[in-house]
Amino acid sequence: MGSAAALVIGLGGGLTSATAVGRSSKSPGSTSSRFDHLPPWAPERDEAVLDPFRFVQPKPRVAGRTALNSTQLKMPAPSGKYNVGMVGLHLVDASRTDPYVGGRRELMVSLWYPAASISGHYQAPWMPSISGAHFLASRGLSPQQVTLPATAGHVLAPVNSKLGKLPVLLYSTGLHSDRAMGTVLVQDLASRGYLVVTVDHTYDANEVQFPKNRLEVNRMPEGAHSSDTLNVRATDIKFVIDNLSTVSKGGNPDAGHAALPSGLMKSVDMSRIGMFGWSLGGAAVDTAMQLDSRIGAGANLDGQFFGTAPSKELKRPFMLFSSGTHNRNNDSSWRTIWSHLTGYKVDIKLNGSAHLSFSDNEWTIPQEARLLGLSKTEIQKQYGTIAPNRAVAIQQAYLASFFDQVLRKQHSTLLDGPSRNYPEISFVR
Repeated sequence: MGSAAALVIGLGGGLTSATAVGRSSKSPGSTSSRFDHLPPWAPERDEAVLDPFRFVQPKPRVAGRTALNSTQLKMPAPSGKYNVGMVGLHLVDASRTDPYVGGRRELMVSLWYPAASISGHYQAPWMPSISGAHFLASRGLSPQQVTLPATAGHVLAPVNSKLGKLPVLLYSTGLHSDRAMGTVLVQDLASRGYLVVTVDHTYDANEVQFPKNRLEVNRMPEGAHSSDTLNVRATDIKFVIDNLSTVSKGGNPDAGHAALPSGLMKSVDMSRIGMFGWSLGGAAVDTAMQLDSRIGAGANLDGQFFGTAPSKELKRPFMLFSSGTHNRNNDSSWRTIWSHLTGYKVDIKLNGSAHLSFSDNEWTIPQEARLLGLSKTEIQKQYGTIAPNRAVAIQQAYLASFFDQVLRKQHSTLLDGPSRNYPEISFVR
């Protein structure tokens, strides 16, 4: 199969190596951490999903044990009214040398969109088998213990052409994370009528699966400056937008010229583009917007800013969406960008949530807690006290309301101030 057939399901996936995440020299049950000196929203914590909690070694596989005995992860469903389609693309930038390993810069991206029909199109798994096994191993688990879920995305399903041209959103994930970590928000936006593109930043992401089962892992130099990483990510995003433009003009940018979904070429609205991201990916939104004026609106999900971009004026709409203990009152980078946002802007926080609540780890870790030996108290220390499904539902509602308002010109009362339906949201004035 070509890249759009075999790797449409390649959402990437994984964290960092088990050694980096927490299999350290600290004693079992220790709550000390190599991240203790960093604020809770620091990007270095994106990879520390279980730190500072101990790992429990996977139980030996019992003879005859099958996936039927494993823990089946369940992903929160999209809230929109449309079915969802998905396709993966392998993009090669022949004009740019890869900043980490040399050679041509290669990316894997996934396109999520409202589908006209899903009959005969299989559901893409959250992660393919190779990436999924690597992802589970990073948590000290195995495919025999945990069965990863299917997504709402149906591979190569035709685009719903009745909706006309679709507003475009791009997603960038956390440091050393991968594009799968935003799936629960991405597929929700697609179900509401957006074309959403998730981007794996190769050699920054812990793993990226390319066609023919080629797996590339994190090869970022140790001690790399976050500002340099953001510049790489912003250039990746600009390249992806260039390729979307190619699609909108009837071209096929996939390196293997694999089939694209029916109707895709007529559905890309290059005049309405937004971007959002979690943690370092949220910081990348501002850097990318400064680099590429085609990005008309941005949203940062709990990401600390770095570099000079926050000190530059930005007239386009921007949303700061933080965890319960993070906002511009205790993050100077947020204060800096807030003073330089001269267009529509909103700053909200989700009380009861934590930094990792804005990734798909919000719903995976609680379901794996028994296998990982994590107590409710330990989970709440990393993820806050808000219920996972409630955290997801609130993020879905406010992210969609923001982009509906700034890209579709559909006013949302949710952004006017506190809502009785969502008392967990506070507005930072």
